[in-house]
Amino acid sequence: MTVFHAKAASRMAPNLTAPSESNTVNDINNGASLPVPYPTSKLKLERDHCIDDVRALRVAVVGAGLSGITAGILLPAKVPHIDLTIYEKNHDVSGTWLENLYPGVRCDIPAHVYQSTFSPNTQWSEQFAAGSEIREYWQSRAKKHDVYRYVKLGHRLEDASWDDGSSEWRVTVHDLRGKKTTVETFDFVILAIGRFNAWKLPDYPGMDQFKGLLRHTSNWDQSFNPAGKKIAVIGNGASGLQVVPNLQLSAMHITHFARSPTWIATSWAGDERTFEAQPIPKPQRESFKNDETYLAFRKELEEKYWRRFRGMLRGSKENEEIKQLFTEIMKKRVEDKPELLEGLIPEFSPHCRRLTPGPGYLEALTKENAELVQTRIKRFTPTGIETIDGKHRSFDAIFCATGANIDLVPPFSVKARGVNLKDAWKPDGKFGFPYTYLGVATPGFPNLLFLAGPHATGPSGTVPHSVETQLALYAKILRKVSSQGIKSIVPSKAAADDFVDYCDAYFPTTVLTDNCSSWNNGGVPGARIHGLWPGSAAHITIVRREPRWEDWEYEHISNSGNRFAYFGNGWTRREVDEGADLTNYLKPPSKVDLRDIHESWWDLPGATPKAKLPKAKL
Repeated sequence: MTVFHAKAASRMAPNLTAPSESNTVNDINNGASLPVPYPTSKLKLERDHCIDDVRALRVAVVGAGLSGITAGILLPAKVPHIDLTIYEKNHDVSGTWLENLYPGVRCDIPAHVYQSTFSPNTQWSEQFAAGSEIREYWQSRAKKHDVYRYVKLGHRLEDASWDDGSSEWRVTVHDLRGKKTTVETFDFVILAIGRFNAWKLPDYPGMDQFKGLLRHTSNWDQSFNPAGKKIAVIGNGASGLQVVPNLQLSAMHITHFARSPTWIATSWAGDERTFEAQPIPKPQRESFKNDETYLAFRKELEEKYWRRFRGMLRGSKENEEIKQLFTEIMKKRVEDKPELLEGLIPEFSPHCRRLTPGPGYLEALTKENAELVQTRIKRFTPTGIETIDGKHRSFDAIFCATGANIDLVPPFSVKARGVNLKDAWKPDGKFGFPYTYLGVATPGFPNLLFLAGPHATGPSGTVPHSVETQLALYAKILRKVSSQGIKSIVPSKAAADDFVDYCDAYFPTTVLTDNCSSWNNGGVPGARIHGLWPGSAAHITIVRREPRWEDWEYEHISNSGNRFAYFGNGWTRREVDEGADLTNYLKPPSKVDLRDIHESWWDLPGATPKAKLPKAKL
């Protein structure tokens, strides 16, 4: 047998450099010229296919916010020969930080935590950066890593439909500038549309009759001057709590309509934010130019955001402690108008809704030119708002801080095999909630992945880190598909059902299932929690580290029915490249880490440092 294999190899090797009609891989496979009888295979070898040949995948990413930008950085580095297109409806990248321009918009957590792990900015000007500085940071990362070459700005996705016949997605895209609609085809679609991508005005009677300025806070009129105006703000999410104290400073009068109480947090992880800007001292910024100094600073700062998970647990000492702390702080902040406290303290536990520090908010409500109204709105009138108690208030401007599509349902059609996620994920739809496998994909929708969507992040850690680990998982999926002859991949219904069942067992152990409305439950108390991962940030990081391939169903490119058809002709293409290093696994002992030896996906015999395959001379 050893002699036979040597002869077979000697016959096959010339075919990679000078194929001939009389001496082909298929001849060998079919038993031609064999010295002894040998079992006949049903498989016809792919003579020109080597095991390391990689199929180029056409991948569409929808959205160029934080997640889409990171995808544009990591996927080309991790997926050989990827053909990537990123669609962004706005005129530039950075998502919510491009759209939100209202007074006081800034990050609730320190800027040094809200950034890429691999491409940081050491020179943030403030501890809690203003929205404009965050926008500039993410746009600068897109420029630094050449992401713009993949991005089609001013392109809005209108429909994505899976074609089972061709095993590809047909994506309908409207060019907002060229006023033209086209249909493009892709092997994979990754939805990175974010949580707050589609702001919407509330639906109150008479809204079309109001004669003053009516805007959503995510659609801010930058020419608006609040000085001397009577202003209403509706909603007490993060944007509402930020905009109220900024408008109160110059408005004649401001009225905040907030029908539900919410916890006003002191901080996220001990880093307290004030209403005034908190600039980072110049000497400290200078010290950050030293890599080791900055790394030590960042590790100490970011560590705290991984340690705040225990406060999510129902009945925990940590949750009770922050409940008492927040109550005392809120009492202190309204001591000039103590009657405000009635109705401000929620019955639900902290963390049921996303915590918002809201510096300056409660203090603003204690001023003479401010009023908190918790009575429900009945209707809009030409001059203002009437509440259900019959009281009418007149306004020059009304700003709705009423959020966006918090249910995480796609704002456009995503169709496959007779099901549209736009309908199926709605409370009255087929699934009734964002039904997924690990927040990664959903049964019945091949080659569709969700980035920073349902169940995407743990209630600890950081958003950028979570996005990066999710993309690392997706890179493994894309590499498997492109290198192993796979046409489509989709999670099994059994795997998704087991994940939902785990979630149903886990979430009641947390305060997320208290009686509150939040984007964790799609704004419906008692609905399934889908806004967060069922576990900590460290927990989800481990889950994503190694794909559970047994949970997926595959369609292969080869019609042979043999899952190993992609093995091809038994060769690697690198072997025919005389310049390829086939012994790159040999390294100085000082550089060997046994935990990683022979595991790095790109570190194969003949691989180049940039993970690009050498061009074979066929």
